[in-house]
Amino acid sequence: MGRSRRTIPEELLLLALDPTTGTTAQPQSLDLGLAGAQLVELALAGRIAPDGDRIAVVMARPTGDPTLDSALELLRRRGSPVRAVHWIGGPRLGLRQTYLTHLERCGMVHAVAGQMCGVLPTTRYQATETAISREIRARLDNAIRTGVPPDPRTAALAALAHAVGLGKHLYPGNEGRSSRSRLRDLIRHDPMGGLVAHAVMDVQNGAAAPPRRPQAAGATAGPVRQPAARAAEPAGAPGQARHGHGRMARVGAR
Repeated sequence: MGRSRRTIPEELLLLALDPTTGTTAQPQSLDLGLAGAQLVELALAGRIAPDGDRIAVVMARPTGDPTLDSALELLRRRGSPVRAVHWIGGPRLGLRQTYLTHLERCGMVHAVAGQMCGVLPTTRYQATETAISREIRARLDNAIRTGVPPDPRTAALAALAHAVGLGKHLYPGNEGRSSRSRLRDLIRHDPMGGLVAHAVMDVQNGAAAPPRRPQAAGATAGPVRQPAARAAEPAGAPGQARHGHGRMARVGAR
C-alpha cells in the first residue's frame, strides 16, 4: 500500500479533531472506530474479507503500513475468522496516540503541550494542514448533499463517523439534523463499512462479550465471570494496537 494516500483511520481522526480545542470528539467511541477503520482499510487493500459477521484473512502479505500490518498479523494469528464485534471490542490502548503521532510526523497536526488545573500535563493537537481536513469534510458534505452514492472509502468513512457519534460534532444543532440523518443513511453504500460500523455500535451497546468457555467435567458449578468489553483508554506514549495479547504502549493525549 502506498503511503501517498491517507488511510481511513487517519481521515477519521482528522474529522474528529476539534479545531478550537485541539481535542478529539467522542474519544472513547473514536478508539473503537479507529480499530474498525483499520479493518475497512485492510479489506480495501485485499488483505481481509467479511465472512458473515466475522473477519477472515485472505492475504497475509504486509501492506507496508506498520500499524495496519500489526493488526493484520494479530488477525492472522487467530487462525480462524474472528467476529468483528469481538475484535473491535478488544483492548485498544495506544491506537489513537499512534495515529496522532503519525499525523504529527507527517506535518498534518501540531502537538501543543499544556497543563490541566495547573498541574497535570496535557497535550492537544491542532491541525496544520487544514486544506486536507477541508477536503475530507467536503467529500462527506458532497455525498450528503447530492445523494449520489459515494466511493467505497467515503462511504466507509461516513459509516464510521456515524457509528462513533461524530454526526453531532460535524453537523450540530437542529439545523444539522437532516445532515446527520443522511450521514447515517450512507452506511448502506459499503458492505464492509456497514459491517464494521454496526459492530462499533454493538460494542458501545454492550454486545461484545465473548462466549462462555465450556466448563471442564467434574468442575464445581458456579457463575462464569464474563470479561467486560473494553473501549480504548487514554494513556501516555505511542504504541501499537493489540487484541487480547501483544504489546502496546499507553496513550497520553486526547
